[in-house]
Amino acid sequence: METTLIDDIDPVPSENDVDRRKLSGPLNTADVAINRYALAPGERFSGSLHAHMDQEEVFVIVDGEATFETYTPRSRAEAGRSSGEITVGENEAIRFAPGEFQSGKNASDEAVVAFAVGAPRDSEDVRVPLPCPECDHEARRPVVAEGSEVLVCPDCGAESPVECPECGRDDLRVVLDTDGKNVVNVCLDCGTKSTVA
Repeated sequence: METTLIDDIDPVPSENDVDRRKLSGPLNTADVAINRYALAPGERFSGSLHAHMDQEEVFVIVDGEATFETYTPRSRAEAGRSSGEITVGENEAIRFAPGEFQSGKNASDEAVVAFAVGAPRDSEDVRVPLPCPECDHEARRPVVAEGSEVLVCPDCGAESPVECPECGRDDLRVVLDTDGKNVVNVCLDCGTKSTVA
């Protein structure tokens, strides 16, 4: 048996500077990842729409309400499944199966406290829903190579740099477009919205 006091765990530095505390290590979990998030209004659980191909995730909302963007590529659209937003309130939970694209955020004016539980513990196959320009595979892996992020196609191996077509910076996020059905890149530096490439 293991116990831990969450307030004694230091927040983990992340790409979007949210209060995320990893409980898996202090609790010595072998098969499950557990993170506690405290999101201020406007903050996100993760930067981009993404899917863990090798891990299912469950988010349990303890305080407030979180909004999850979901994306189903047309090639995998099932009856009744579509892209869009789902709001999950206090004392509710949402599950994402391996391969389901999602990104959660606090779209409210109040704080959100939530736990994210993933199994198996370590996810090594994360993808963003950006089609490969070479073979049109529906999603690519973000990989850091030589200090820069590139997108790698899991089918043909093609690599593409991650950069804004307007300012050339590499701080892009994959989000749902205003139509709620398609994805776009948004540059966090200059605000340029571009179609996926």
